[in-house]
Amino acid sequence: MANETGEIRVWLVERGYNNRDLIILKYATPDGERLFRRELAAHAVDMDSVTAAKNVSPDDLETVDDSSLQERYEAEVNRMSDKHDPDDSI
Repeated sequence: MANETGEIRVWLVERGYNNRDLIILKYATPDGERLFRRELAAHAVDMDSVTAAKNVSPDDLETVDDSSLQERYEAEVNRMSDKHDPDDSI
């Protein structure tokens, strides 16, 4: 769902790490069909930089092609949105 600025709200559904010392955050749309991916240096992350939800441009979203992954993301969005306000630090 787009807001008045044309941005879409996405919710944090996955957090991981890679071998380059980066934290990988994945935010999904409520239907789980689109994904926003953000990489942050582990040493640069503070408590306020990771929030339950973000508003992002539709151009920054990628399609999730795997239906089981879409279902998992949709369930996680529901869980996150039930437990947290969008600006909550996670």
